[in-house]
Amino acid sequence: MKSILILNGPNMNILGIRDPGLYGTGSLEDLEAKCIEYGKRRGVRVECRQSNHEGTLIDWIHDAMGNFDGIVLNAGGYTHTSIALMDAVSGTGTPTIEVHLTDVQAREEFRRVSFIARVATGVISGHGAESYTKAIDLLINGETNALDRPAV
Repeated sequence: MKSILILNGPNMNILGIRDPGLYGTGSLEDLEAKCIEYGKRRGVRVECRQSNHEGTLIDWIHDAMGNFDGIVLNAGGYTHTSIALMDAVSGTGTPTIEVHLTDVQAREEFRRVSFIARVATGVISGHGAESYTKAIDLLINGETNALDRPAV
């Protein structure tokens, strides 16, 4: 594994401002810096991108083919609504780990449905920023069908 693309979806640009009691006080920039540094320590290049637009995320997933060895994807609210993102992940064949800062299975019922989880290599949720570093490790180690969330 040489390179990992981290994609963050809608509202992640206001991380640290939006409901800090739930999502924490760290900014997206803090999260990205942590992931890039962690990747360096693990010997992989990490590139981070964020968009509030579904089509842009789909384009980036397509562009990852042949350019990145894996994707860490926090699709935000699109996780629960976007068949198009699911199809993009499925269609590219690039190993993809779905991540969430919070344990979405312990939240509102509508958040318990993930279209992306159906085709992702693994899902990690509920570990805050550590969800991302755990996902990086899964991709580096080539683990598949991984599910990691806090015990309820």
